[in-house]
Amino acid sequence: GYIQSVHFKDGDFVRQGQLLFTLDPRPAQAALASARAQLAQGQAQLTLARTELARAEGLLASQAVSQAEVDAKRGAVQSAEAAVAAANAAIRARQLDVEFTRVTAPISGRVSDRRVDPGNLIGGGSSAGDVLTTIVSSSPIYFVFDGSEALALKYQRDARNGSAPIRIRLQDETAYDRAGTLDFTDNAIDASSGTIRLRAVVQNADGFLKPGMFGHAQLAGSGGYAAMLVPDAAVVTDGPRKVVYVVAKDGTVGAKPVQLGPIANGLRVVRTGLTPDDRVIINGLQRARPGQKVTAQNGTIKAEETQSQAPVTTAPVASSATFVASAG
Repeated sequence: GYIQSVHFKDGDFVRQGQLLFTLDPRPAQAALASARAQLAQGQAQLTLARTELARAEGLLASQAVSQAEVDAKRGAVQSAEAAVAAANAAIRARQLDVEFTRVTAPISGRVSDRRVDPGNLIGGGSSAGDVLTTIVSSSPIYFVFDGSEALALKYQRDARNGSAPIRIRLQDETAYDRAGTLDFTDNAIDASSGTIRLRAVVQNADGFLKPGMFGHAQLAGSGGYAAMLVPDAAVVTDGPRKVVYVVAKDGTVGAKPVQLGPIANGLRVVRTGLTPDDRVIINGLQRARPGQKVTAQNGTIKAEETQSQAPVTTAPVASSATFVASAG
């Protein structure tokens, strides 16, 4: 049919059931009227057939008509009943055609630009039809990426505990400030790459995230925990070891071997080797030597507020990740 009017602006957010297009309803309305007329005609024929059958059955007792004539009248009634049923079905089909002249949004989401204008003729019926516009449901939105086998195993274990959080950043962002939850892992690992496809659900109420955007993901390797944090510059390489210089109560410099973790809030996580009472040298490291006497001055270690507040232990960054529209 012909497009009569368009009821949205390109790029609008539309709700499920919202009217988008109106087609010229006159052809469909005329077809519906014709179907109703066919029904009326069929009902009249059915009434006549039933009357004739009743008359014939009354005459059969007096042998004024033959059994064959009565059977013919009964067949006419059945044929008329079938015609009425067909007419009712045709009316329902024509009513659908009238309803389809009002094109509504099947899901809530962001609508694209319109592909047709008022007055355009569009196809339909048994053919593939014409695309009028597209709607993308963007809240929540899916974040699909390829991860390692270890990451997939961790997801499966976390999912059993009812939690599999993930942190996401976009191309131009430095902090993993966007939160999501893993909800799907593929059923097989790609043997050529050793990776598996995973998917996270990300809330996107403001619609900022768009399908096709690229991003990076980090999967939390554990829940949040207390950890010793020092500036990365305070860590010294001593052969195969990593050490941190500390000042004892008598002012003597000592080197403590440490086991390091990742960067969190701009500071290096120290897993083992330090205690909360240790006084760590954070400035003047080039002049400090183990066994040397120094005069310590209190300093302040500040975290970078722009960094992600995600748990400090993270899995490897995904190598490929994009946003896709969620199902409506």
